[in-house]
Amino acid sequence: MVPEDAPDPRLEHAKRLVLMPIPIMGLVSQPSLEDPDMVGFHYGQDSRGYNEMSASITYTLWRNPADRADPINLAELDEQTRRSIETVTPWPRPAWLVEGVQRMRYPKLWEAVRTTWHREASERSSPARVLAEHMNYILMNRYRRERQLGGNVWDGLAPDLRSRPANREVAVRIDGIEVQGVEMDKNPFVYGVGASLERGGVVTAVLPRDELKYIRIEFAKRTSAQ
Repeated sequence: MVPEDAPDPRLEHAKRLVLMPIPIMGLVSQPSLEDPDMVGFHYGQDSRGYNEMSASITYTLWRNPADRADPINLAELDEQTRRSIETVTPWPRPAWLVEGVQRMRYPKLWEAVRTTWHREASERSSPARVLAEHMNYILMNRYRRERQLGGNVWDGLAPDLRSRPANREVAVRIDGIEVQGVEMDKNPFVYGVGASLERGGVVTAVLPRDELKYIRIEFAKRTSAQ
């Protein structure tokens, strides 16, 4: 049971994000996307300190942003998830938890945009490799049923996209400026695109193919809960 006065975990996450040596990127503000401040943060360290970091933004998707009550905006839920949303607990819950439970009704673009920083340049820090890492992570964690991986994310013979180059070069808009990037456009479930950032690092996006028609793929510096 979570007490009513439990702190919002997003506050602690926000403190960790200031460690990023470069600006965190997101998709440009658009009616179909809502940033609920759900940011995944990962890092690596060695004897000299941090050697890599990444911040991944999750969005709520509104297929019809003009009418949020439109059923088209609802996610496909299994029975267990539906019950957890509809259950009313006999004790009060913190507002941030209630908000999060209600947000489960709607589809989300899980860790869709990732900003990655490496202290030292190498093949691992190239846009093509970083994009492949991001896409592999999304497929392994969010498309297990579609790819018939079973219950354990590491079970099964999932193709490792990290060993494959990006499909081709493509123009990418970042902060209103067109730059050269790379894309991975052959996976049946997701589309991936990425590019180097002016101040170092790489921004990548891995998005569900079924939802691409609702999304404008253009990057900008993220402001908290934009």
